[in-house]
Amino acid sequence: MTVSVDIDLGYEFAVKATKDEVFAVLADVPVSVSHFPKVNKLVDQGGGVYRWEMEKVGTTQVNIQTIYASKYVADKAKGTVVWTPVPGVGNALVGGSWKIADKKKATSLQLKIKGTVEVPLPGLMKMVVVPVVAGEFEKLVEKYIDNLIERFGGEA
Repeated sequence: MTVSVDIDLGYEFAVKATKDEVFAVLADVPVSVSHFPKVNKLVDQGGGVYRWEMEKVGTTQVNIQTIYASKYVADKAKGTVVWTPVPGVGNALVGGSWKIADKKKATSLQLKIKGTVEVPLPGLMKMVVVPVVAGEFEKLVEKYIDNLIERFGGEA
């Protein structure tokens, strides 16, 4: 039996780096992911598809490892990096987007992430598991944003 945990996150912030610098980092999936915490392995599957294998979390007896694949498409003219879930890989479906805009003295960023993680636990655990998994995912994304802000010279 599994418990489904839905993720729906959105963030907006601005950094000091130029739009071109920001786009270059976010459009290069391995470089971008190098700023994301607790990634055990990122596997290039070709054609813009990458499989994420997160570090295991939990105890020795009970642990969860999130694995999923997404297809990435970067469009410099639009200032976007969009990723869509690849079904049938791992235990999660994750999609999202970056919108990158030049604001003269800063670069504005919008990050949206939507997904579902399947956790192999009894349904009775749902009330406990859902907030813990969702909260952990949110903390990882916020640390990722902090790492990117540092990479781009701070918030504007």
